[in-house]
Amino acid sequence: MKNSLIEVRDSPLHGLGVFATARIAQGARIIEYLGERVSHVEADRRYLHKDAADSHTFLFIVDARTVIDAGVEGNEARFVNHACDPNCESVIEKRRVFIDALRDIEPGEELTYDYQIQREADDPPDIDAIFACRCGFRTCRGSMLWPPRRQRAPGRQSRRQ
Repeated sequence: MKNSLIEVRDSPLHGLGVFATARIAQGARIIEYLGERVSHVEADRRYLHKDAADSHTFLFIVDARTVIDAGVEGNEARFVNHACDPNCESVIEKRRVFIDALRDIEPGEELTYDYQIQREADDPPDIDAIFACRCGFRTCRGSMLWPPRRQRAPGRQSRRQ
């Protein structure tokens, strides 16, 4: 079913993006994130062949058991890009994922949400570069990862020397 409130097209943020075709009111449920529901083990297996420096996937973690792979049977929601100051949020209800408007969105505006990709203990040292954010907002933290990496105060030295 085609969603008449949105369209997918080239994005200045990254690849393809989702744009409003009509005004979307704050709080509106815009679209459900659809795709094949798989285990974490299966999701990892599917992306083993990918270059470690390639951050592009259509995976959405629902819970400890389930990941949605929108690369299989996915819809337009898979093209909603990340931003550090988003106009949408992802909401998980009864193991389903929805994209809801955080504020009023005007026609032509790109829909975004904060991916908040979780940091892992075994992340490579260049993980922030791999998941770099280019949203351009004044509040951009420079990474799609969460929590943000703590910045040292200027002039302060690390304890390791």
